[in-house]
Amino acid sequence: MNPQYAQVSVVVIGYDDATHVTDAVRSALAQGPAVREVIAVDDCSTDGTADLLDALAAEEPRLRVIHRTVNSGGCGSPRNDGIDAAAAPYVMFLDSDDVLPPGAVDALLTAAEGQRVEVAAGLCVRRELPSGREVPWERALYAEPALVSHPARRTRLVHDTLCVNKLYRTDFLREHRIRFPDGRYPYEDFVFTARVWAAGPRVALIPDTVYVWHVRRDAARLSISLDRADVDNWRARTEANQAAYEILLGAGEKRLARAVHAKFLDHELRMYTRELELRDPEYRRAWWELTRAHLASFDATDFTANPTAPGRLVARVVMASPAPRDLARLKELAARPARLLPPYARASDTTPVWSDDLPQVTLDHVLVRPAHLLPAAVDAELRPRARGTLLRLRLHELYGRLAQAGPASMDVEFAHREEDRVGLRLETPLLPDRYGDLWTAEAPVDLSALGAGTWDLRMTLRFRDGTSRDVTAHALTGPGLLRRRAVPDARRGVLLVQPYRTHAGALALRTASGWRGMTDVVGRRLKRLLH
Repeated sequence: MNPQYAQVSVVVIGYDDATHVTDAVRSALAQGPAVREVIAVDDCSTDGTADLLDALAAEEPRLRVIHRTVNSGGCGSPRNDGIDAAAAPYVMFLDSDDVLPPGAVDALLTAAEGQRVEVAAGLCVRRELPSGREVPWERALYAEPALVSHPARRTRLVHDTLCVNKLYRTDFLREHRIRFPDGRYPYEDFVFTARVWAAGPRVALIPDTVYVWHVRRDAARLSISLDRADVDNWRARTEANQAAYEILLGAGEKRLARAVHAKFLDHELRMYTRELELRDPEYRRAWWELTRAHLASFDATDFTANPTAPGRLVARVVMASPAPRDLARLKELAARPARLLPPYARASDTTPVWSDDLPQVTLDHVLVRPAHLLPAAVDAELRPRARGTLLRLRLHELYGRLAQAGPASMDVEFAHREEDRVGLRLETPLLPDRYGDLWTAEAPVDLSALGAGTWDLRMTLRFRDGTSRDVTAHALTGPGLLRRRAVPDARRGVLLVQPYRTHAGALALRTASGWRGMTDVVGRRLKRLLH
């Protein structure tokens, strides 16, 4: 190994993760000679993780193990231990249940050395397990190579709060005393990355995938980002956002600080709003109170910078009401793309408003926004039947704006959720009703073209002037609409079909092919009922 090339210390942190930690460490060692050392910090595990790491270290001279004698309760303290121990010019972080893909360190190191920057960052993918489906994190930010002379020149950087898809100059972190919050501090990477951007580094962005974030939704111990059922998770998230804002504002980085608030409105607020209907009344009241308190710290410019954004409208409704309300409608507004469901109220001066009893939340922006950017509301129902399956769509008028643009047709795709492929495409014209408030469409669906899987409906609303708008369909839930049915299938004998409503309120579809698939689905349902 050329000692001049061994430039990187990889800090792997773990606690009670004997099942996965070996894969994480080996993925770091497999990066090749660019890795001078792997520093594994065991946070006082009790499940054999420490012994596994010691056994690996006995065989691998590049692996050093640090054993904490007291569990820190979080991810920050062990990472700080790694920063303190790092002997290489560059350092990066890896969690024990994730992996570094081949070539990740070389790609980041080449960018850092070639551009002479303090931070190099690449694409992280969220890999859903066990399906293996991969979803890029902040794909647009890493679409192409870029050199950012100062973080304020690319404010989108604050949306990527991950610390693990980046390579840092070790002396840069130490010179600016950039560390993670110690102890139990959920969302510690929000604070760490804010401290990094506040120090004003030059940043190299690369399109290479440099980190694989494993998402295990059925794990016995959920990760912090997935364990959102307790309101303390939301409290921790708002506090971490506020800390990041204050760090950047205190460093004189007002544009970046405002971008933190914009991210909160567009990402966190919308994500948690979509889940509110799943929570109990006590959670909702506490969430509403915490959200109002956090939003009260925002400047007026945080809401007026882009007043048409769905997250800002959600925030205005929350701020205008002292108690939770309109949760179903807010959930649809928080969807991607947003859906603004009726009723469409007007104030006494005919200004569009959220509702008759909340006239201070105005919607006058819908009168000037281009129609292809409006939060159009589409209702959908899928009726699987032995004699033929029908998809029915209903597009709502929106204060006269859609009528001006002239809805013409709807393109519909049934997209396989895990495999990211389209199983069926269809196009259907939209016909206005006689009252001018709705456009409707009805199309036959060949379910035999789909086979087994979970299918999302992706739709494009096309206007007469050639413009279009991506939309999703609000799932109607009337009697018999979301029932499981078995329908004849020429290829497989039978197809078990289950239309259902997603957490965001959209229509989706589960299918199981053949009698064996049907038996498996019924068996899993019985197992859930028994447990």
